Amino acid sequence: MVLESPKSVPSSKQNKSRRSTDTAKSRGDSASKLRKQTNPRQPQKQPEPPKPAPKKKKKKPKDAEQDQSAQIQEPIRRVVKPENQLELSEKELEEDVTRILTGDDPNKPKNVCKFSFKDKCYKPDPPGQGDNMAIHFSLEGSSMHEDSDECKKYREREAKLREQEEPDAKVTSDSQTTTTSSGTSTASASTAVGDHTRNQFNFSERASQTFNNPPKSRGVHTEPPPITQYQDEVSQWKIHDSYKSDFLISQSMDGSARNISFDDKLASIVLAQEDSNDNKADTIHSENMEHALKTMERLVNQNAEDEVFQDFKYFEDRADQFRNGEGTLLPLWRFSTERANRKQVTSLCWNPRYNDLFAVGYGSYDFMRQGIGMVCCFSLKNTSYPEYVISTESGVMCLDFHPQHPSLLAVGCYDGTVLAYDISNGTSRPIYSSSLRSGKHSDPVWQVYWHNSGDELNFYSISSDGRVANWTMNKNELKMEPIMYLKLVNPTKEDSDEPTLSGLAGGCSFDFNKKLDNLFLVGTEEGSIHECSKAYSGQYIKTYDGHHMGVHTVRWNPFHEDIFISCSADWTVKIWDHKSSQCILHFDLGNAVGGVCWSPYSSTVFAAVTTDGKVYVFDLSQNKREPLCAQKVVKRARLTNAAFNIKDFILIVGDDRGGVHSLKLSPNLRKFAEVEEEKGKEEGEEEKEVDNDTIQNNKMVKLLASIDKKYAR
Repeated sequence: MVLESPKSVPSSKQNKSRRSTDTAKSRGDSASKLRKQTNPRQPQKQPEPPKPAPKKKKKKPKDAEQDQSAQIQEPIRRVVKPENQLELSEKELEEDVTRILTGDDPNKPKNVCKFSFKDKCYKPDPPGQGDNMAIHFSLEGSSMHEDSDECKKYREREAKLREQEEPDAKVTSDSQTTTTSSGTSTASASTAVGDHTRNQFNFSERASQTFNNPPKSRGVHTEPPPITQYQDEVSQWKIHDSYKSDFLISQSMDGSARNISFDDKLASIVLAQEDSNDNKADTIHSENMEHALKTMERLVNQNAEDEVFQDFKYFEDRADQFRNGEGTLLPLWRFSTERANRKQVTSLCWNPRYNDLFAVGYGSYDFMRQGIGMVCCFSLKNTSYPEYVISTESGVMCLDFHPQHPSLLAVGCYDGTVLAYDISNGTSRPIYSSSLRSGKHSDPVWQVYWHNSGDELNFYSISSDGRVANWTMNKNELKMEPIMYLKLVNPTKEDSDEPTLSGLAGGCSFDFNKKLDNLFLVGTEEGSIHECSKAYSGQYIKTYDGHHMGVHTVRWNPFHEDIFISCSADWTVKIWDHKSSQCILHFDLGNAVGGVCWSPYSSTVFAAVTTDGKVYVFDLSQNKREPLCAQKVVKRARLTNAAFNIKDFILIVGDDRGGVHSLKLSPNLRKFAEVEEEKGKEEGEEEKEVDNDTIQNNKMVKLLASIDKKYAR
């Protein structure tokens, strides 16, 4: 809005003069009227009749406006609207607009974004408490509020200081009163002393004045060290060489041999530099570098597969609470190498000391597809690559770790060779190997087993050539000693009980009893199981005819010395009592069974694998007829072997495509102490510490009693 003034406006002096004349005229008229009304000398005229008032001439409005404008002319207002002004209605103009004053700083940016490393994206930064605060004046004061805690503490501190000063003042006053009562002489003396002011800078009491001891001098004379004169030119490289030589000599020689010539020092420096160069060249291939790289590889692998490691440690299938008599297997890792993709897993074995380490044997069951074999040692701490890799000239068919010396590994090959390795050496060469001179199998070796029978290290092997051999590790060679020849049993007459022996049977598997060292079982390609003894090498103790095809696995129960299990290619798994010629339990799995194994934590749990890729887990204490878990692990592959971990509840299975799968058992598959707890409660006996072997043995005894009354004790 802009205000414009008129073109001609009267000045302020003219306005003042006009106003003064007008006021004077009005005052004269009013005074004359009052005089006429109040003058008594003038005669009063009689009132005349009222005359009609003369009509006043009305002035035109234009003339009146001109007269007023001539007297006072106000400024003319002209409203000038901007082009972008909003046009509001009357209601909108009458509305009250409230404005709220805030303490926010208008210069402070409100759209600040920062990168979040947790969410890996940019996020808006919320305003803080002191972002909009501006301090105009600050002053540290020394005053305190009377009711504050700080003021109360200060007063208490001063009161304590006053209380400590008051006893000192009382003591001084008491001493003064005693001196005044002693007599006039003492009073006069004290006044005399009190009047005399002491010099505080040069004052000493009589009691503190003592004699000073006379000063004494003491000297010690020693023999000066021997002095030798040496003269030579000094340079930077000579100083370095001398220091280097002294350092090397101090490490390699005694103190008496340090006084040698400078040339000898230089020669020692040159030799030391050559050795250091050799050491630098071998640093990359040193043992410390290898150990550091292994540790780094494990850390990287565990970070990459953190979810699987968390499942391995802490995952528990809570659904087992609602599934009675059923369990599941959780797949964890698949172990494999590029060099073993076209090979078959022929054997598996866990290390007895290191629970995370297991060995895998790679070969081929096909006679027409034989090639180089391989042994790989994998660890659960590094699932990406094996810890040790050993190559063999022939396919590996079996292997076994020594129970007391976990670095010793016995290996049996397809060509009949038996090897012994020490994996702690880090070399792929065997420490012992069989040969034609020391003895050798003529057919594939299907199983090896460490069994200590004396001071020397020895292991046993079985082959398709019909021999069970004992291998003794001497100082220089591996000696072979046949302990059993597997002869065929062909009954000629149905009525006769005495069979005739003719030819040799091919051995597939064997196992020694855990408590009776001389007793062992042998499974043959004909489907028979023979009970043998090392003391009787010429004949069998007993023969069990229960299978119609080759017996792939025979295993004694680790907790009960009379029970063993067998599996065959005729699709069956059978449980036997060596005192009876007939099987106790029989399971038909519908496909050829590749392997079977007892669990190390329960006497009634075992697992079996079939050629259709399924894993069966049985718990005879819960169900004697059907498996608790029948889960397919692989597709388009056949499972060949299975092995339980000694400590953790993990099962590993191997297939014919070079892969090893690790599976974790659910809680329903690891129940092993419920029966013994109930038995103790029923008998009402006191709680006693019983080892796990006794508990599992009683569990198997109770299972046998439930199957047949003749096993009840």
